[in-house]
Amino acid sequence: MALVRGRPFDGRTLPWAEPVIQEMLSRITDTAHTLARRHTDGDTSDLDAARRTVLQALDIEETCEVLYRDLLHIEWAAGNPAVVRRTVARLQQMARTYDITLHTLTETTINLVLSDQPTGSPRSADPSSS
Repeated sequence: MALVRGRPFDGRTLPWAEPVIQEMLSRITDTAHTLARRHTDGDTSDLDAARRTVLQALDIEETCEVLYRDLLHIEWAAGNPAVVRRTVARLQQMARTYDITLHTLTETTINLVLSDQPTGSPRSADPSSS
């Protein structure tokens, strides 16, 4: 992620580059998701590193629901209810802006992290978490 410096070809309209841009965005978001998982799994989690990775990728591809689910998990695990609520608001605003229907897993994750239940994990219902 250290090599990522913003959206590919940002500010330019290059029709020939659209497929390349989409591929690059997919790889960036997949890498960010994988890194976030590695930073949060196991006994030695690094929630700050996971958060930085996800936020960097969301700055580049703001419509990636799996990254929002990662961020919700990170903030929920860190015990940041105010940030969880802001993240939910950001996600819902993004969905309205782009006229996107949120995936069922995203809705489930939102409901879990907002329920303020200390048990369970937002990832338990997310198959992308395995």
